[in-house]
Amino acid sequence: MEYWERIKALREDRDLTQKNICAYLNIAQNTYSQYENGKREIPISILIKLCLYFGVSSDYILGLSDKK
Repeated sequence: MEYWERIKALREDRDLTQKNICAYLNIAQNTYSQYENGKREIPISILIKLCLYFGVSSDYILGLSDKK
């Protein structure tokens, strides 16, 4: 599973909208949408915030591990 599939699945599993995540990350929805569609790479600073928000490891989001 690719990173964009993982962040989308994490968001949907928690019944969150992109708008919810964007408010936490303080980024535009269009930018986050590009992350979820694999059209833009996630900066390290955003990756760290996503890991903290979802309570998962960066290895999980990046697809290096299936252990959250």
